[in-house]
Amino acid sequence: MRNFRHLCTVALAAGLLAACEGGSSGGAVNTSGTAGALIYNPPVRVGSVTAADFTAQLGTTASGQALLGLLTQAHMLPVCGIDFHYIVYNTVGGTGEATTASGALMVPTGPAGTCSGKRPIVLYAHPTAATRGYNMANPNDTTNEAAEASALVAAMFAAQGYIVVAPNYAGYDISPLPYHPFVVAQAVSQDMINALGASRQALGHIAAATTLDSGQLFITGYSEGGYVAMATHRAMQAAGMTVTASAPMSGPYALEANNDAINFGAVDIAATVFFPLFASGYQNTYHNLYNATTDIFALPYANWVGSLMPGPLTFTELLAQNKVPQPVFDSTTPVTGNSTIDALLAVPNSPLAPLGYGNPYLVNNTFRVGYGLDAAASPDGALASTPPPPGAPLAANPMYPFRQDLKLNDMRYGNWVPGAPTLMCGGNSDPEVFFLNTQVMQAFWEPLPLPAGLITVLDVDSAPTGPSDPFALVKLGFAQAKAATAAAGGAAAVLQDYHGMLVPPFCTLAAAGFFKNF
Repeated sequence: MRNFRHLCTVALAAGLLAACEGGSSGGAVNTSGTAGALIYNPPVRVGSVTAADFTAQLGTTASGQALLGLLTQAHMLPVCGIDFHYIVYNTVGGTGEATTASGALMVPTGPAGTCSGKRPIVLYAHPTAATRGYNMANPNDTTNEAAEASALVAAMFAAQGYIVVAPNYAGYDISPLPYHPFVVAQAVSQDMINALGASRQALGHIAAATTLDSGQLFITGYSEGGYVAMATHRAMQAAGMTVTASAPMSGPYALEANNDAINFGAVDIAATVFFPLFASGYQNTYHNLYNATTDIFALPYANWVGSLMPGPLTFTELLAQNKVPQPVFDSTTPVTGNSTIDALLAVPNSPLAPLGYGNPYLVNNTFRVGYGLDAAASPDGALASTPPPPGAPLAANPMYPFRQDLKLNDMRYGNWVPGAPTLMCGGNSDPEVFFLNTQVMQAFWEPLPLPAGLITVLDVDSAPTGPSDPFALVKLGFAQAKAATAAAGGAAAVLQDYHGMLVPPFCTLAAAGFFKNF
């Protein structure tokens, strides 16, 4: 669920924005505190770029040329300029507490009918971020963890004529919330809806005054953002709001099944940075996860891990400074007396095991045993077979607090079915957010009499099914990028780059192509 770095760094180094503005917007200030209210209207325009300049900047280095090549093959070279605005709006935290958050409003500029006039909106949810300063409205600062995501979204959507709304989430950037409600479905979906409402208030009051909302709304996001996108689709549908189509990408939708699999030996190479976010988000929201951080985490990490993210350090820096260890679990297998459970908790016979098990480690065995016993007593039906069985039911009655929270926020909870066309994209060998999540959701909906074409599943790490495969370009491009990574750094490089660098541009391209159908 980490942020990605691939293909678009050049645009940032070259100076994506042709002009920058700062300070107050000079407009009205909304002090009502109402959720979804835009606080400064018009929002500050932090920069502007023409389509020609954007294209030229992409061609100045090898990585930018790679993105430009991808866009060329897809017949998606930039056709619109982009005005970048910094929005600040009222929203809520995990318990519904009032707070504020910020984000980016990217508005296309250029010819009427293609770039201006009434345009569709893409509501974009970003990947997991470690640094509190994450800001989607600041793509020309290469020290900003959001810069790459912001540039890629700008190229794939805003430069194609979509208005883009990309919140930073509560708990990031200037938000005063002291934590981020990580994969808390109600909170993150409401945050997205609030950002959308605030952005719509800005349209007509900004420099591109003739660029307005057409009424079409597309929702997408990657990694944590894939989960957020799906949760937002569900929440908007429940509220009777229009969703034209959605494209959640590589998200942990089946939270309970995903974490059960990890606890029972499926090595997630990034679990050591996800567990602190889970702990912070769920403890601050539900107050049931622990009485002391040592109930979950080993010392010395328990001393600071509860407030570690979001913070000043990147994921790489957290590992380098030993704020978290690489292994998430103790290499000494816990003993429960139940031979079946003990076998499930044992270090797996996997070449990835050293990345997930060792000493020092993050999560203590007491937690693993409690979680494991609960998962055995009330198993998640998605793990009954591979691939997951049709229906893939949630655990009937989990009693362990963490599993209760996971079930509540699992996208299967409440038996939701998308009411608008949905593309789920990912890669089958993802070592960080398992493709299992996509397979579980597909299996969950499989027994239902759904309209043809409602659910589309794309595995970018698969061969084209034939000349009529609508995703052939995406699959072939991914195979080439994966092969190039392997040639340069071997299997270890592919493993390291798979989720954060290889999959994102190709799933984003697939989402852009999917949205063109509507």
